[in-house]
Amino acid sequence: MTKTVTAPDVRPNNTHFSSGPCSKRPGWSLEALADAPLGRSHRAKVGKAKLKQAIDLTREILDVPADYRIGIVPASDTGAVEMALWSLLGERGVDMLAWESFGAGWVTDVVKQLKLDARKFEAAYGELPDLSAVDFDRDVVFTWNGTTSGVRVPNADFIPADRKGLTICDATSAAFAQNLDFAKLDVVTFSWQKVLGGEGGHGVLILSPRAVARLESYVPAWPLPKIFRMTKGGKLIEGIFTGETINTPSMLCVEDYIDALQWAKSVGGLKGLMARADANAEVIFDFVEKNDWIANLAKDKANRSNTSVCLTIADKDVLALDAEAQAAFAKGMVALLEKEGVAYDIGAYRDAPSGLRIWAGATIDTADMQALMPWLTWAYQTQKATLSKAAA
Repeated sequence: MTKTVTAPDVRPNNTHFSSGPCSKRPGWSLEALADAPLGRSHRAKVGKAKLKQAIDLTREILDVPADYRIGIVPASDTGAVEMALWSLLGERGVDMLAWESFGAGWVTDVVKQLKLDARKFEAAYGELPDLSAVDFDRDVVFTWNGTTSGVRVPNADFIPADRKGLTICDATSAAFAQNLDFAKLDVVTFSWQKVLGGEGGHGVLILSPRAVARLESYVPAWPLPKIFRMTKGGKLIEGIFTGETINTPSMLCVEDYIDALQWAKSVGGLKGLMARADANAEVIFDFVEKNDWIANLAKDKANRSNTSVCLTIADKDVLALDAEAQAAFAKGMVALLEKEGVAYDIGAYRDAPSGLRIWAGATIDTADMQALMPWLTWAYQTQKATLSKAAA
């Protein structure tokens, strides 16, 4: 007879644990966007003012140096990264770092599309490549936080201050949750829909003076589409970095980003956001330590993400199954939690090892993360009972 598994009594109030788009801030409602200048031109005074406000708040909260430019660009973090790759690379060789699917995508762009002099430094999911082997006389492209692997660089100590090349950092799941060392970073990109839970479709591109100098002194050998062009007549188009966007942004999304930034200030700015993410991640890490059926995909504790926490099923009976059956077990857990209305969108990324991916960023309340943990046990035990019944 199949054992009945008792469901926990307490449910999370917020059940949105997706890794992108991520949960809205606590207390969010559409009323928060009432001041959006809908139906107005983004080039009108009110539109430019809103865009500049978003840029200024970004600088304030992330503590971006005054001489770094911040621009709002099309096509989310992907658009921001592509602008940097196609506009800046090719002046010298480039070292490409990848330890999960998005970093691997940038490798593909540089090697197969741009066909540059590129060296690849890759690691399996759950690990980092050998950072000491990277040559910073070359340009270097890397993700700060691997959203699909839960592995991040612990800091920027591996980057020399006297580097000759540019460092291009995809920081989309790190910005506003982890301490980015801008002195070591020449290009930083992210999207609104990660740590701050903003709406999708827009990216942010941050350029150091060294990156601007490259843009103004180097012309790529390939044609650049309009939405990638950041210079005119050999000079940076400064308007892009004061609110004069390349294409038409959604002023509703801009208002939502401003609302998220103002909320970020209310919880203590960057330090407050980091503390919230750290507390959420610690709940999961403690749970994993106490339960031998589940494991953190990130091998080294120092490199574990505090936003996109990736977990694998470590139960010996499940590990004895073939890869397809292991994936089905994890997907079954995800489906159970969704059916119960307890947690949505927490399955592992499609290219990653099977398991769970739980968003622990700052817009999640720690009490909700604590409430979720017993439900993970319930889903596991329910799936295990089903597995035992099938084996019998």
